[in-house]
Amino acid sequence: MSKKRNKTCRRRSLQGITLCISTSLVLILLGMVVFSVLTAQNLSAYVRENLTVTMMLSEDMTNPEAMRLSKQIKRKPYVNNIKFISKEQVLKEQTAAMGTDPSEFIGANPFVSSLELQLNAQYANNDSLAWITKELRKNTQITDISYPKDLMDSVNENLNKINIVLLILALLLTCVSFTLINNTVKLGVYASRFNIHTMKLVGASWGFIRKPFVKKAVVKGLIAAIIANIALGAGIYALYNYEPQVLTVITWQVLAITGGAVFLFGILITMLCAWLSVNRFLKMTAGELYKI
Repeated sequence: MSKKRNKTCRRRSLQGITLCISTSLVLILLGMVVFSVLTAQNLSAYVRENLTVTMMLSEDMTNPEAMRLSKQIKRKPYVNNIKFISKEQVLKEQTAAMGTDPSEFIGANPFVSSLELQLNAQYANNDSLAWITKELRKNTQITDISYPKDLMDSVNENLNKINIVLLILALLLTCVSFTLINNTVKLGVYASRFNIHTMKLVGASWGFIRKPFVKKAVVKGLIAAIIANIALGAGIYALYNYEPQVLTVITWQVLAITGGAVFLFGILITMLCAWLSVNRFLKMTAGELYKI
């Protein structure tokens, strides 16, 4: 009897370890998808906010006047950042690039001052830029406005496609992960199907019978979530060591949401799977239990 009990305990321990490992692997995949979706959104915003709109200023505009104009434009809701480039700075840069000073031949500085504008992500599209440009052109001191229209269209189109693909992948993987975890939990409950039937025969309520199975499943889901978060954290740390610049798109908010989502998935999926599996065996008669 003692050997049989030890064998049963070992089998159940092995089932618990198998459930934790398989669930943690699925949660790692889910965490990677959540992380990828959030990072892609941040990358999209980062790329959009780094597209530059260049505004050329009139030749007779002084640097103090240009600085005042810069401060006025910076207060606009669509502005993320604005940089003033004086004609003296442009001359210095062009002299260094060409190896000669153009003003020596012309007798005056041939360049004009400019403002380089970065927009907030939601305004970085050609539709918004159409009315933004129209508004800015009302100032007679701004002689020309240019921005990479084709590049902006291409960036927005490609980023939207990536976001759609990641969202579809997330939905598919959620369905697959639920199926895999459900099968694993079901195997664990299957081993106790006759105990469930016995408790039902002695008058135990379904809620009373379900409670220990759901509780065990939730504990295993938490353990699996901890394992998955450790694995994901190690992967992100390795990525940071390889390319520190990833912190521009991997924020603490992304890490917190990813970690929280893994814990939430780990608890909810295992709890739901245990609930459904126990209910399945509770509805069966003794004869049906022997047939499966």
